[in-house]
Amino acid sequence: MPSPFTYCLNTSTIMYQPVMEQIRLAAKHGFGAIELWLRDVQRYVAGGGQVADVAKSVKDHGLFVPNVIAMHGWGNAPENAYPAALDTCRRSMELAVQLGSKYIVATPPLVACDLDVVSRRYRDLLAAGKQIGVLPTMEYLGFCKSVYRIDQLLKIVNEANDPAATVVLDSFHTYRGGSEFSDLVKVPIAKVAHYHLDDAPAYVKRELQMDPDRVMPGDGVLDLRREMKWLRDGGYRGCVSLELFNPTLWERDPNELLSLGIERMRQVMEE
Repeated sequence: MPSPFTYCLNTSTIMYQPVMEQIRLAAKHGFGAIELWLRDVQRYVAGGGQVADVAKSVKDHGLFVPNVIAMHGWGNAPENAYPAALDTCRRSMELAVQLGSKYIVATPPLVACDLDVVSRRYRDLLAAGKQIGVLPTMEYLGFCKSVYRIDQLLKIVNEANDPAATVVLDSFHTYRGGSEFSDLVKVPIAKVAHYHLDDAPAYVKRELQMDPDRVMPGDGVLDLRREMKWLRDGGYRGCVSLELFNPTLWERDPNELLSLGIERMRQVMEE
């Protein structure tokens, strides 16, 4: 049975490609959506392009942008520097709106910090996003020192006390941060804005894995089919992105890589 999810490409999977080529490749290989990195769009603009050109290319290729990555530096900025950090986030949100995205990722600090502060500031981001026209969605990073477990992620979202508060789930980060499937299923499906699909290798210790260790779905130790069944049975009907940061994969022909990638996604996402 076909998957009820939209197949999405997170462009970190083909990091070396310029943004217009990322869009073309995603459409060519059957993805229905593309999760853009703002820095790639900003690089295109710095080279003389226009954000409107990127948005038009996405539409012309039959894709849409469900989510963009990312807002950094807001969670642990010193209080005297926080207003400037929030202004930077607002500019990122404005760019996300120009790209037609519903969501923008709020990335947690890499260093240990007060999660009560992160919760309060996530509320600030939500308020700003509503004014601008895009919804900040909170993520966790399994290798960071602040928000690396699902229970920490839920604390922030719950303390936001806002129905617009949502999460980005990620197979690799769930595993790397020490969360289990029993923790994952505590996340209300209605709070899931986006899902990142990737696998974790057997040859690197769980607690030592970093972004470059991610492997293609099916090449690692994660039970991705179980995760996708939980999403499907719970009524999730949003996007699932292939998100790989492995430099070895970046060296491969992007056509070969994406052809394999969407095939592997189908193997774990379709009933």
